Amino acid sequence: MLHSKLARQITRDTALPGAAQSKSLLDLGKAIELLQRATQDNEDNKENRDENKPRQPQLKMQTRSIWTALAVLSLFVVDFVTAHTVIVYPGYRGNNLHTNGTVEEAAGLGQAVVNDTTIFPYGMMWMYPCGGMPTSTNRTKWPVQGGAISVQPGWFQGHKTAFFYFNLGLGATPPNMSHPMLPPFQIVGPSSDPYPGTFCLPQVPLPANITVNVGDLATIQVVETAKHGAALYNCVDIEFAEPKDCVEVTQDNCFNSSDIQFANVYTASLGTSAASSITPDSLLAFVPLVVLGLWALI
Repeated sequence: MLHSKLARQITRDTALPGAAQSKSLLDLGKAIELLQRATQDNEDNKENRDENKPRQPQLKMQTRSIWTALAVLSLFVVDFVTAHTVIVYPGYRGNNLHTNGTVEEAAGLGQAVVNDTTIFPYGMMWMYPCGGMPTSTNRTKWPVQGGAISVQPGWFQGHKTAFFYFNLGLGATPPNMSHPMLPPFQIVGPSSDPYPGTFCLPQVPLPANITVNVGDLATIQVVETAKHGAALYNCVDIEFAEPKDCVEVTQDNCFNSSDIQFANVYTASLGTSAASSITPDSLLAFVPLVVLGLWALI
């Protein structure tokens, strides 16, 4: 029972995209099944054997099987943990939660070449347009009429509140990501520290006035802006396909965590009436605030 719960938890919280998800979860299930079988055989053997007799070789092999299963299981769990993603569904170009080098070595740049090595001291995910990852040749099929996009937003600090932008770039190697798929929206997470959790939009449409055909290539760009304004980028390279040919959307790869909330982003116009009501006398009221603001910067 414990191992089944573990499998469901890993499936739910760290689901991999597309075909990789199905294969990884299948292999993980086999490892857990092996562990369960070895554990059950060991328990049955304990019940049947006489405590006064020496341990049989069969029991040693069963014990070894348990440790083998645990080792295999631990490798899968480590793989899930290190394969953190931002786009759970339909997929991602690759794990770009990496940093190397120092800010001093890069002279304050987000990316630099030092001793013939590219360094990105602030992290790959901050690099436009796709978090430092090149175009993938292993594309994920995505519905030609639009489909689901699932995201894990909290792998970095500073995302208690964040704005999200979903954009589409057309072609095998898009020259830009200038086609918004949705208006920007805000999420509110449980903490400013890194946190688990997923949100999913089950039907993200194509951008307005964009028509595609089955077999066309494109890239979906997901942009997340942290509360301090910096943006993280992640992309998935797709091939448009009929829905029946795409990876099925399920409760395992598309769900909304209870501790992540949505908020609207709205605009308010500043009319001429408001501007005309500002007088020199009323401006004096803002002088103390300006002084306090300047003092805070000193």
